[in-house]
Amino acid sequence: MAGLSTPKQKLSALIITYNEMGYIERCIDSVSFADEIIVVDSFSTDGTYEYLANHPKVKVIQNPFENFTAQKSFTLKQATNDWVLFLDADEVVNQKLQKEIIETINNPNAQEAYWFYRKFMFQNEPLHFSGWQTDKNHRLFRKSKVQFTDKKLVHETLEVDGSSGILKQRLTHYCYKNYEDYKGKMLKYGQLKAKEDFYKEKHFNYLLMTVKPLWKFFNHYVIRLGFLDGKRGITICYLNALGVLERFRELKRLEKKNELAYYLVMP
Repeated sequence: MAGLSTPKQKLSALIITYNEMGYIERCIDSVSFADEIIVVDSFSTDGTYEYLANHPKVKVIQNPFENFTAQKSFTLKQATNDWVLFLDADEVVNQKLQKEIIETINNPNAQEAYWFYRKFMFQNEPLHFSGWQTDKNHRLFRKSKVQFTDKKLVHETLEVDGSSGILKQRLTHYCYKNYEDYKGKMLKYGQLKAKEDFYKEKHFNYLLMTVKPLWKFFNHYVIRLGFLDGKRGITICYLNALGVLERFRELKRLEKKNELAYYLVMP
């Protein structure tokens, strides 16, 4: 019938946090256009939870952190709307991207999920290379059409029942606050990847522990033009390689711990 139109689609903004002061404030401000903002916090100790609990637009829930996939799956279940915008706490939606998101979810021909390319920021200055120039993630999708695969503990993967599109505007990612903060993230990611490998029965290998970190640095710094980012490129590429090294160190520790447990229970 003439005059009828599709009802305006509602949007849930979802975020997971742990000690994100210095990041989370910008993130929350940038998603204030959403119909609801839900944050799942894994018991922050730096004031993040208190900031969120006192924010008038935020519903905050505390849930113990097991791994990224489990935490994001739990968070997804909290959304009351089908359309979901799922961000990391260090990501920001600019005004042009806000407009594109609203137009997209209200398009009758919208796809089930959308990839976002990201613009990486190093202490408020953009990183143009260092391996990040083609980075993209699913960030906007229908809750009813997706699930996070349980095969990955970090860099979680979204399984989509349907098709995916790509938004034109980039999501801003404040990946680097300071050296120790980024180093801590890379070590944590490496440890989680090691657990993932251990569960898949992949075995520690000294040769790979030597070659893989070196290749990671060479690939991001030389092949993917990290040297064009100057000193910032060296720092980012080194810490990314350190995360790979930590993956093998942790896998070795897990195997030794498993062997010790085996011998302790032997008759």
